Amino acid sequence: MQPSASAAQPAPDPRQLRRVAVSGLLGTTVEFYDFLVYGTVAALVFGDLFFPQADPAVGTIAAFGTFAAGYLARPLGGIVFGHFGDRIGRKSMMLMTMVLMGCGSFLIGLLPTYDAIGVWAPVLLVALRVVQGIAIGGEWGGAMLMVVEHAEHTQGSRRGLWSSFTQLGAPLGSVLSAGVVTLVAALPDDEFRSWGWRVPFLLSIVLLAVGLFVRLKVAESPLFAQAERKPVDRPPIVEVLRRPKPVLLAACVGIGAFTTQSLLTSFMISYAVDQGYTRPQVLTAVTVASCVALAVLPAASALSDRVGRRPVVLAGAVASAALAFPVLALVDSGSPGLLILALALGHGVAQSTMYGPLGALLTEMFGTRVRYTGASLGYQGATLIGAGFSPLIAGSLVASAGGAGTPVSLLLCAGAAVTAVTVWRLRETHADALDSPASAPTLEGTPR
Repeated sequence: MQPSASAAQPAPDPRQLRRVAVSGLLGTTVEFYDFLVYGTVAALVFGDLFFPQADPAVGTIAAFGTFAAGYLARPLGGIVFGHFGDRIGRKSMMLMTMVLMGCGSFLIGLLPTYDAIGVWAPVLLVALRVVQGIAIGGEWGGAMLMVVEHAEHTQGSRRGLWSSFTQLGAPLGSVLSAGVVTLVAALPDDEFRSWGWRVPFLLSIVLLAVGLFVRLKVAESPLFAQAERKPVDRPPIVEVLRRPKPVLLAACVGIGAFTTQSLLTSFMISYAVDQGYTRPQVLTAVTVASCVALAVLPAASALSDRVGRRPVVLAGAVASAALAFPVLALVDSGSPGLLILALALGHGVAQSTMYGPLGALLTEMFGTRVRYTGASLGYQGATLIGAGFSPLIAGSLVASAGGAGTPVSLLLCAGAAVTAVTVWRLRETHADALDSPASAPTLEGTPR
């Protein structure tokens, strides 16, 4: 049984809420930096360094296959860290995920390539990518819940706006990763391939130290501290899967955002380079698009506090589908300026409008004692389907189509359609209390 709403629950210290928000922002920035650096570098050189016996197209697909391995591990991270996060607390899991991610990324920077140790190079690369996936699979849930649960008792709640601090970690991590890779990619090609690509991974150890310093200062979630006193009969994963509909809905509603994010960042780097753009031009476009996202994402999240999560996410999905073919046409034009415009519209505006309210929406679909597990599984399920496989599928389809970008546009439309159909069926939750009953369907017209 979930704890009832508690009017007696004291309002949290506003300074603590701000500290938690900064912790969520910095922590997820570090985590996404580590995770996205891999996707960027994989698109540029991993095919040659770790799969040199394959032809260029197969090498790229193999590199993105290891990229997908990280996404396959994310639901496992959500289950493991979600279980302990729902049982012993959010804060300790946030610290563990950060250490795991930072160390995994640092070790990737030390990996010998295929020329040095043969087949063990890709094996170790996949293993460390799985470590990254497990870490980020548990990271988002802990960081998001800490912010949203601290914000629950603030005046007017504004859970959407406060949740955007954690959501901003994705574009900030993208800006940071693209910026660092842009700097090292400007090296002569032989230097970049020999040692330059390692620098972004090795910097993870510095970011890890900063993130841990901030996170050690935050307090545990007040909602969890209150719910911890209640008896628990079953493991959180059992409670969630007894009624799987909310998890399935949570996964489906996020597919569009993650399909768009993955195709217009990680995959687009290799695609645009194949179209004749230079690496710095493509990375500049990704950086500009992420900067646009830094403005659009909190605006969309704040708007969802006023008009609801559903209409904002639906608007983003419709915009993503409408822009799918124009975006690829702009990329195929060969103009660096139009490439920037394409990614700014597709990723910076449409994707951010879908993604911004997701943090608050997913946390509102589950009760306090299973929220870490349920929200993490939904979120990581969306990333697995939307982001984990879309670059691999897109790479295969583009190669089959002789380099044409039409399959990418179709995948963007398909992801947006799944989100639009799902969000149309969801019941609005932005006005609900967070400690309403767990694991209940949120279909339109169906009471929770």
